[in-house]
Amino acid sequence: MKRAIHFGAGKIGRGFIGALLSQAGYEVCFAEADPQLVDEINRRRGYTVHVTDEICAELRIAGVSAVRADSGEAVRRLVDADLVTTAVGLGVLPRVAPVIAAGLRARKAAGVAAPLNVVACENGVRATSRLKASVYEALDAPTAAWAERTVGFADCSVDRIVPPVAFPEPLDVAAEAFHEWNVERSAWVGEPPQLSGMHLTDELEAHIERKLFTLNTGHCATAYLGHLKGYVTIAEALADERIFGLVRGAMRQSGEALIRKFGFGRAQHAAYIDSVLRRFRNPWLRDTVARVGHDPARKLSAPLYFSYPITLAAGYGLAVDKLALAAAAALHFDDPADGQCAEIRETIARIGLPAAVRRITGIDDDRLVAALVDAYARVPSAVGA
Repeated sequence: MKRAIHFGAGKIGRGFIGALLSQAGYEVCFAEADPQLVDEINRRRGYTVHVTDEICAELRIAGVSAVRADSGEAVRRLVDADLVTTAVGLGVLPRVAPVIAAGLRARKAAGVAAPLNVVACENGVRATSRLKASVYEALDAPTAAWAERTVGFADCSVDRIVPPVAFPEPLDVAAEAFHEWNVERSAWVGEPPQLSGMHLTDELEAHIERKLFTLNTGHCATAYLGHLKGYVTIAEALADERIFGLVRGAMRQSGEALIRKFGFGRAQHAAYIDSVLRRFRNPWLRDTVARVGHDPARKLSAPLYFSYPITLAAGYGLAVDKLALAAAAALHFDDPADGQCAEIRETIARIGLPAAVRRITGIDDDRLVAALVDAYARVPSAVGA
């Protein structure tokens, strides 16, 4: 049986990549920082993914285990692993890197010749490449040279909505039926596995940007615009036709820029936008605007969900007014449980809105900054708040 070690046993780790690997016949070990979650996984050895969609299903995931992410046991599991995956968040990858580096040193010392592939399944551009750079910083020259021959670091794009739904069984998770996992073919070392649900591609950049700046941009736009009207869930926000029109408009403006960059078919990309919006409107998921909108300063920053598509579209001479309204709604986001909201307000009060826009978004074009400042004033009336 093939072995996989997956860093991050949260809802996304359990409900997406961990579940997919287990269903594909991998022996899955979660490497997790939370000791209580590690104990719970080892006690129960399984959980259920509740597919919550028009057609519901219950997928039982069995035979999983867990280790502390920073432990010697995690390093030992890496020696025998065939595949390493992550779902920890971009900011946590530098803390995962030393453990993987230690595992590679131990693997080399043990004389393991079989290839190993590492895939960081995060919302971000070239997350695996970032992880690789951090891993190599912790390697000596001989181990780095050995790793270049035997270890693949394949970038990917991932897409599945796994909302924070509580179940009586604490490890159970909810997820939509749709999932997509595109992995860079050229970076894979050895024979790729016949793994249902993983799509190897030579056009990864297009897949990454289509996902990040269509789905993630639209998802965040829905959260921030919906929050201004007091909606609790994403589905409720999109039931408001005014918000639906603004979100679709922002996605189309981002999409037009992606069409120019990658040559997507216009009809095909419009159909992709419509399919994403149908997923957002899934009332059974109960996905919240608070979850999707969390960390607004990070999501406003370059090169993420608003600054990049606004800059890209403007570079092609395209309209960005709907994207600007969505970004402005993010600047208005006010969740008391989210410390970044208070940071945004404090920055605006201290240095003024134009300077705050430049600092938070990384956008330095005077015309675009002015458009965002104007949108900040207009967005409450635009949504009817």
